[in-house]
Amino acid sequence: MLELLTLYPFLFYTCVGLFSLLVGSFLNVVIYRLPIIIERDWITEFTTYYQIVFTGKIPGNVPLNQPFNLALPHSTCPHCQHKIRATENIPIFSFLRQGGKCSQCTGKIAYRYPIIEGLTALIGVWVAVHFGLSYSTAIILLVSFLLIAMIAIDIDKMLLPDQLTLPMLWLGLAASTQHLFVSPSDAIIGAILGYGFLWSVYWGFKLLTGKEGMGYGDFKLLAAIGAFVGWQHLLIVILLSSVVGVIIGLLLPLFKNAKQTDTSVPTSAFPFGPFLGIAGWLTILYGDDILALYVQWLV
Repeated sequence: MLELLTLYPFLFYTCVGLFSLLVGSFLNVVIYRLPIIIERDWITEFTTYYQIVFTGKIPGNVPLNQPFNLALPHSTCPHCQHKIRATENIPIFSFLRQGGKCSQCTGKIAYRYPIIEGLTALIGVWVAVHFGLSYSTAIILLVSFLLIAMIAIDIDKMLLPDQLTLPMLWLGLAASTQHLFVSPSDAIIGAILGYGFLWSVYWGFKLLTGKEGMGYGDFKLLAAIGAFVGWQHLLIVILLSSVVGVIIGLLLPLFKNAKQTDTSVPTSAFPFGPFLGIAGWLTILYGDDILALYVQWLV
């Protein structure tokens, strides 16, 4: 099989694209459910510790004593609670076949779902073309999936879950033992400096203003990125994330009718995780090229 994929790269890219498309469908579940799972765990721990009865609105609309995870309960239409059948859950195809509506109540299905699926497939093929048939492709595919989920969750909830940032960190450190991207020492120093830099910025800003400028999830994300790019390219990630932030900031006024996903998040706040995630992903793939262009521009 490996020989066949090596002889016919297009077949390899097709397999990666289809696999990534399926993963994109699963990422939609992760993006929606993981924050709810975390909130439910917080409530359960709080009520158990203080031995009180929680009387507020239950995240996910499922009683706390019933399972709520990435597998259960089964996916349903948010409008009529119709159980989504397997034939209605085919990535992109089902959305197009049903005209972007529920098959039962004709309630609209968010465009976000096919966009995440298509974007995941596109990025998967991008990584496959860049690294070819190698261990690096498998690792960066997993990193890309984690980053897509993190970016979407951070946009929704201003939250970067440890369940996503820490596996990426350990994956980067593990990959460094085989010198796939950087050496072990560079990965460890990169992780330490990545976390330490944003930690210092956070406390400096808080001491000066008395406000929190970012969350601890941002520290962990930059630490994870540092484990892949090493300390040498951390400055590129930070500078590039600022550029991405400026570009997105300039484009935001074009979407005046866009509504905020989570009304509990202040409209004046904006997550830093998406900027870091995009900049980190680009630096993992093109760090040396970006550095060469930057040096050339300076000269």
